[in-house]
Amino acid sequence: MAALNVSLVFFSGTFALCEAARRACRALLPANAYSSFAREAVGAVQLAACCLELRVLVELGPWAAGLGADLLLTLLFLLFLGHGASLDGASANPAVALQELLLAEVSLPITLLKMAAQALGMATACVLARLCWSWELSPLHVFQNLLAMDCSSTLHTSVAHGTLVEGVCAFLFHLTLLRFRHSSPVHRVPAVAVLVTVLAYTAGPFTSAFFNPTLASAVTFSCSGHTLLEYTQVYWLGPLTGMVLAILLHQGNLPRLFQRNLLYRQKSKYRTPKGKPVPGPGHSQSPTKKQS
Repeated sequence: MAALNVSLVFFSGTFALCEAARRACRALLPANAYSSFAREAVGAVQLAACCLELRVLVELGPWAAGLGADLLLTLLFLLFLGHGASLDGASANPAVALQELLLAEVSLPITLLKMAAQALGMATACVLARLCWSWELSPLHVFQNLLAMDCSSTLHTSVAHGTLVEGVCAFLFHLTLLRFRHSSPVHRVPAVAVLVTVLAYTAGPFTSAFFNPTLASAVTFSCSGHTLLEYTQVYWLGPLTGMVLAILLHQGNLPRLFQRNLLYRQKSKYRTPKGKPVPGPGHSQSPTKKQS
C-alpha cells in the first residue's frame, strides 16, 4: 500500500498546486486571458499529470503492488469527480474546444488559443511527472524510471478497430456533455465521471479510452509499436469524428457551418388560431328582427 499512498499524495499535490495556479492567474490576468489560455493550460497540466500517474498504477500496480481493477476504477471515478469540480470550466480537451466552435459558441482565434494552451499544459505535465518519478519515492516509480526510455503503446488492437473504439467513446462522451451542458454541476459532474469510468472499463484494454487527442499525443505518440500516422488516425480522427456525429445527433446540424436542420423537423413558433373565418366586406349582413 506504500506505492498507492505515494500516488495519492501525488494526486493531492497536483490538485493543490493547480488550484493555487488558477487562483493566481485569476487574480493577476485579465478575464479573457484567463478564460481562453491560462485556465486551459492549468487544467491540462492537472488532467495529464493525474493521467500519467494513474497509468503507472494501471500498468505496474497489479503485479508490483497487488492493486485490483476495482480499486483502480474507483480511483479513476474519484479523480474525474475532482476534475469536474475543480477545473473551473476548462475542458483540457481539443475535441471539446472544437465542439464549442462548431456550436458557434466561441470564435476560431479563441479555439486555437485554447488548443495551444492545452498542448502546452500537457507537455508541462509530462516534464513534471518524469521529474517526480526520478525521485523514486515508491517502487512503482523505480520501475517506471527503468521503463521510461522504452514506453509501450496504449493501442492494443488494429488501427481500424482502435479508430472505431475511440470514435464511439468520443461520441458517447460528447453526447453526454451536450445533454448536460445546461444542467447543474451537481448532476453533470457525476454523470461524466460515471461515463468515463464505464468507458475506461470497456474500451481501456483496446486503446486506453483517451477520447482526448492532445492527452493521447502526450502519453503514447512517442512510444514504439505504431507509426505517427496510425496514432493520428486512432486518437485524432476517431474522437473528432465521434464529436461531429454527437453534435449532428443532438442538434440536427452544425451551427457554425450551416443553419438548416438535417435530422429534425422544426416547429413554427407561431400558430394560426383556429376559428370561424371572418367574412369579408362584401359579405357583411345587417341583423334583422322578425316582427310578428
